[in-house]
Order: sequence, then structure tokens, then C-alpha cells
Amino acid sequence: MKVVFMGTPDFSVGVLKALIKKHDVVCVYTQPPRPAGRGQKLTPSPVQQEAEKHGILVRYPVSLKSETEQNLFKMLEADVAVVCAYGLILPQPILDAFPMGCINVHASLLPRWRGAAPIQRAIMAGDKQSGVTIMQMEAGLDTGDMLLSQATPITNETTAGQLHDRLAEIGADLILKVLDKKPTPTPQPFDGVTYAHKITKEDCIIDWTKTADVISCQIRGLSPFPKAFFNYNGENIKVLNATVLDANADKPAGYVLNDDLSIVCGLGTVIRLEELQRPGKSVVPRADFLRGYSIKAGEIL
Repeated sequence: MKVVFMGTPDFSVGVLKALIKKHDVVCVYTQPPRPAGRGQKLTPSPVQQEAEKHGILVRYPVSLKSETEQNLFKMLEADVAVVCAYGLILPQPILDAFPMGCINVHASLLPRWRGAAPIQRAIMAGDKQSGVTIMQMEAGLDTGDMLLSQATPITNETTAGQLHDRLAEIGADLILKVLDKKPTPTPQPFDGVTYAHKITKEDCIIDWTKTADVISCQIRGLSPFPKAFFNYNGENIKVLNATVLDANADKPAGYVLNDDLSIVCGLGTVIRLEELQRPGKSVVPRADFLRGYSIKAGEIL
């Protein structure tokens, strides 16, 4: 098939690679290069970098609302557009430009977690499974008919980074099956709709009055990025991994139980911080963190 691919971050790259192997990707749409790194040098998106390796035409308009952009899109005369974490709203003329329309690779089991941050929100909410849904796009936010889906478990150790990589592999596999078999669309159920709103700084602040299980989900759901954190002595200490302990303590929330970074949480539950990061420093295991930084037993965070 002649395919137009629309995507931006690392999550999208695996889908693009799969399409390149099996189909004729005639053009890639992505977000414009952004400042990155210490020098704030304009850096192409991961999808643009992958497309350019294969000599594929790349476009990065800031909007698709103009008639000019919509005509340029339609002139590609592709069979289908595959969309995966692109980052722009697609107007109706874009959705209608090709015979098979626009097909979206979405990192959740729709209708749960429509929206921008489905991977993080699933773990933060304590979900026991996630997955990928291939969906026929329409004007609504992730409301289109479902074509194919596949689930994968979320364990008590799963981080957002691990789930991200697993779902990227599933998405690459499923999109090829959809283009090959063209399954019958199924409307999304009305029950079970949730929205995965963008992650804010407030989402990253650890509230020790919540239970250890809830805080563990928060930490894993924000690891490795943007990372949960707490403030100590004026520094935001980021936490990337923690262990819920089989213990109960009659101490206030935030109380540091020992020199091993075991912290009392809501209802007396206890969590031990395993991987931490100070501002401007690398992520290190608990033991290494404590060699250069002291959070003393008896303090309240």
C-alpha cells in the first residue's frame, strides 16, 4: 500500500519501521524540530530522523487547518494515513483524504484512557492491564471505531518506560495485521470511558498521606519521565523506583523510619525508596544516594 505516516516521539518509530518493511511509505508528517540539550539546538523528532535514514519525504507543518496544507496532503494520493502519537488535531478534510482514511495506533485498551498520556495514567491508576487499540479516526478525541486490539499485563513492578516499549512492539505488529486483513470496524462501548489528561507538575509531587500502593503506582507511572519527586531542604528529589514494604508504622505520613529511606505513608503503610536523583545529578541506587546525601531517621518529609 501507499502509506502516509504521521507520528513524532520514540513510541512511533517502531510503527514506522514496520510500515517501511512491508509498504510504500510515501511521506512522513511529524512535529517541527525543537530545541533540545544544553545548547538548545534545534533537533528533529525521532520519527523525522528515522524517515530521513530511508530517504522518505518529511513534512512538519505547524497546522493542518489551511486549504493549502490539506491539498498538499491529498495530492500524495496514498491509500491510508497511519497516525501514532503525532501531536496535531486532524481536520475532517485530512481524515477524508485517502480511501482508507486515517488509522490510529493508540496505546490503551479503548475506550479506557483516551487522550494524551494513556501509558502513564494506566499505571498511576493501578490498572492491571494495558494494551494497544488500532482505531479508525474520526473528529472526536480517540472516539473512532476499533479495528483490532491486544492486551498486556501491568505488574506491581511495571514502569511507564517498560510498558512504553512493550506497547510500541505490539502497535507495530497490530498495524501490519490491520492493513493486511482490513478487519470490520467495531464501535467503542459507551461504558468505561476515561481520559488520560497530560501529565502536569502537580501529578509528579509525592503526597505521603496517600498509601504506599498509590505512591508506588505514581512513581512507576512517571518513571523514567517526567519522574515523581518530593522536596527536601529546598531540592526536588526525584524517585524512579520504590518498594512497598510488608509493614505498618504508627507514625505520621512522611516520617523517615530509618537510615534506609523507608518512609511512612497513608494508613501507616511503608515504602522504601530505591532509585533517586538530585537536581543536576544522575539517577543512582539508594545506597549510592545515601553516601553523598543524608536524610535522617526521625525527620518528616
